[in-house]
Amino acid sequence: MIGQFARLAAVLFGAVCTTLPAGELPEPLPLKFEDSKWQLGKYASIKDGILTVEVPDTPEKDGQNFATYPLDLTPLRNQSISVTVNTKGTDISIPAQNWNGGKVMLYYRDENGMDHWHHPTRLTGSFDWRDFGFSAPITAGATKGLLHLGLQQSSGKIEFKLDSIKAYTLFPRVNEDYKITYPDRIRNTAPMRGVMSPHSFTEDDFKTLKEWNVNLVRAQITRDWGKAGTDRDLAEYDKWLNGKLDHLEEALKLAEKYGVKMVIDLHSPPGGRSTERDMNMFYEKEYADHFVECWKRIAQRFKGNPAVWAYDLVNEPVQNRPAKYDYWNLPRMAAEAAREIDPATPIIIESNEWDAPASYSYLSPLAMDNVIYQVHMYAPGTFTHQGVNNTFGEQGKGAGVTYPGFIEGKQWNKETIRQTLQPVRDFQLRHNARIYVGEFSAIAWAPGAAKYLADCIEVFEEYGWDWTYHAFREWNGWSVEHEGADAGSLKPSADNDRKQTLLKAFQKNSR
Repeated sequence: MIGQFARLAAVLFGAVCTTLPAGELPEPLPLKFEDSKWQLGKYASIKDGILTVEVPDTPEKDGQNFATYPLDLTPLRNQSISVTVNTKGTDISIPAQNWNGGKVMLYYRDENGMDHWHHPTRLTGSFDWRDFGFSAPITAGATKGLLHLGLQQSSGKIEFKLDSIKAYTLFPRVNEDYKITYPDRIRNTAPMRGVMSPHSFTEDDFKTLKEWNVNLVRAQITRDWGKAGTDRDLAEYDKWLNGKLDHLEEALKLAEKYGVKMVIDLHSPPGGRSTERDMNMFYEKEYADHFVECWKRIAQRFKGNPAVWAYDLVNEPVQNRPAKYDYWNLPRMAAEAAREIDPATPIIIESNEWDAPASYSYLSPLAMDNVIYQVHMYAPGTFTHQGVNNTFGEQGKGAGVTYPGFIEGKQWNKETIRQTLQPVRDFQLRHNARIYVGEFSAIAWAPGAAKYLADCIEVFEEYGWDWTYHAFREWNGWSVEHEGADAGSLKPSADNDRKQTLLKAFQKNSR
């Protein structure tokens, strides 16, 4: 594999990229852009090596105001890349959708006709020169891509130093031939089916779950979801975490009483997320070290607990730039530390890019047995999250996107779901991995939500995957105990088609 990376680097940059241990950064591989090849929009200009896009506060701001550069992605196939550029923003207005604003974005269409957009989010307001970037998996059949720099749905001014654009190959594949083994009690356990929840669990919750025939709960240790700049005070973080673990210890007693296993999910890690949604612990040693210490503490406290199914190390990692303690190495170190204390409980690993299926195209397995690999399924997002303005939003109106149907430029049905999950299936077969779908859902008012859930579950069942629905007694928009035409009209619902879809699937469970 190193040879493949060397050839890639030689083709693009005349340099060699190597795998580096945690604590070190790869050397950047500078790209050279020709000014004449930039496709400049109405509001874009290049002067003295700086590309400027300045959009007035007129209706035209609602469109795409980019400078665009064509890229040949053929040499990058089956790799993960990161692109960064030194950027400055001045009075960038807040867009209608939080994924718009300032844009540093790669777009391409893959061999299956699926569109890919990769970019940081929430580039708004004013900020001095700093690096922004994205990571992106490049599929096996990718050919042409477009690098977009500029503004979308925003007015203001954004500047880019063109000689600062750098590319890296991230996460080179290791342990390519590793086959994971599991102890009999894991290998011989039928697929688990259940729900996830950040709930303060009560006995009534477990009574309901027993009535539903749920046998797995992913217990989220979470707060301030969707916010940036949180969990920076480690003393305060530990006080909060210890309180959550105290409650979880009591919940596990109820789980054992009602025949339910629980996943301990560290949803909010020390250091929190940056404004670009990267996890700060990947870049800052203080938080990286504390993350490992947290898992030592959790393993010491819960080892041998009969109701614990697995340790889910971190929820939805995001790493867009090269990092000293990257999304793969830092969980590896935490897994090794926890395994020394508790050699029996399975470890759960999630992949990069919010644990998206596509990121499994470059995920490497740990050289460790009894590890379960988790994926989250929310594609296509314009259907599953329609009208939800925040990733975890408390508002929204029906956008009228129907499943099955033509969504995001292509026809979506069960086969499209299967195509989306193919990188995970390939990983499963290549490494003998147990796969767990930790989250999947469709918002309560999405037309065809029950059909979407049923199609997802049918694919999970076909592949023998464990799964937990998002979510149980969390926000009502995701609840199958509520229904409504939008967030403002949600009401308790004793029965609906989404709930019936889950209840039917739960009947397959054993305890």
